[in-house]
Amino acid sequence: MSSKFYSDFLLETDFAKALYESSSTLPIIDYHSHLPVEVIAKNEHFKNITDIWIRGDHYKWRAMRLNGIPEAFCSGESNDWEKFEAWSNTLPLTIRNPLYHWSNLELRRYFDIEEKLTPKTAKAIWDKSNEFLKLDSHSPRELLKSSNVQVLCTTDDPADSLEHHKKIRSDSFEVKVIPTFRPDLALMIDEPLIFKEWIDRLAQRTDREIFNFTSFLEALKLRHDSFAEVGCCFSDHGIERCYSDSCSEADAHRIFNKYLNGEMVGSVDVDLWRSYLMYEFARWGHEKGWTMLLHIGAIRNNNHHMLNKVGRDSGCDSIGDFEHAKSLNLFLGSLDLEGRLPKTVLFNSNPRDNLLFASIIGNFFEDGVVGKVQYGPSWWFLDTPEGIIKQLNALSQVGLFSHFIGMVTDSRSFLSFTRHDYFRRIVCNMIGEDVRRGLIDNDITQLKRLLEKIFYTNAFKYIGDR
Repeated sequence: MSSKFYSDFLLETDFAKALYESSSTLPIIDYHSHLPVEVIAKNEHFKNITDIWIRGDHYKWRAMRLNGIPEAFCSGESNDWEKFEAWSNTLPLTIRNPLYHWSNLELRRYFDIEEKLTPKTAKAIWDKSNEFLKLDSHSPRELLKSSNVQVLCTTDDPADSLEHHKKIRSDSFEVKVIPTFRPDLALMIDEPLIFKEWIDRLAQRTDREIFNFTSFLEALKLRHDSFAEVGCCFSDHGIERCYSDSCSEADAHRIFNKYLNGEMVGSVDVDLWRSYLMYEFARWGHEKGWTMLLHIGAIRNNNHHMLNKVGRDSGCDSIGDFEHAKSLNLFLGSLDLEGRLPKTVLFNSNPRDNLLFASIIGNFFEDGVVGKVQYGPSWWFLDTPEGIIKQLNALSQVGLFSHFIGMVTDSRSFLSFTRHDYFRRIVCNMIGEDVRRGLIDNDITQLKRLLEKIFYTNAFKYIGDR
């Protein structure tokens, strides 16, 4: 990726280039990531480029498997050089996949490498990048600072200790690192072995016995309060569909007793259980002024062989085809009727639902509050140039593009902040094309202000002072 090509990358008009020039240096508010907070707290140097770039990256693993690379070189026992070499055999074949752009942008941005990674260049790139990783500038914290990250929200289980977040706060680190309350395992009462292991961790974390539904809910609420004490302002929920059934407290007790007695919890009761908890999480969040992130519609861990071998989040997930309109409107509408609807951001997995989700956000609002319910950025399989444009088109057609709260990395890699740059280039080019076609007034001052809001200010205001 030559310097000239890089400067113009994805920017097809002079107007788009001018817009990008004014917005490329804006700070990053990354309100949804999966970066490991322990790595930030300890701030130890990465061993090599595989350690920072390939380990744990199920996007890359997925591409390597499609290329016939054995699992040993993806998540398995091969050494780090062998895994990097395997990735060098795969990356040239990812043309038209965002991995091709992301990876080359990352090599250029963080390691000053303009050559493409191929089997022929792999050893030289391995050596050069590893020399960079020895520098103080490439420690985890310095990478966040040099990426211009102002706020980073991690994803944390209620049973996590939060000790690493406390360490980062006590160090007065310049980047604000905030936990996100992610209680997905609380919904998994239909997976008794997983659920029991998690219940045991929750009991240990709260130093209390969990022997009935009341003690379970109290322990969960204690962790919710503990998250608030270290600055948490988001809860996050990865669900196949929105659970909106009416479940009484008596039913929640009955269902939990089934679990305690070793009885199978059937699908009807599973939906009731999940509905009860989701409404509670929303109410707790509303009390604290949090925002609820709803990641809806992915079907996860489909390959049971890989689930048993590698574990969850190993790259065997796909877009789901669930129905959402009735249940999602009912969930949000019920909370709104109570006066306990928190700020909410909706993420869809299936592109067919773009206009559906964009239309739902206009149903629920609060006097004087800008964009209380948001249609979040293109997510996961939709985080592509085409996916980004289609998501923004849907939002613009039935909502207010000017109040959109911007992009997130949704990533486990410290090199992934180039995705914000990627997004900014795509949006600047989209606006530039609209100007070229006469769909938007050629007012560069006004459009620069608009993009500053979308890329930075809207998210900053939405989070508030944390």
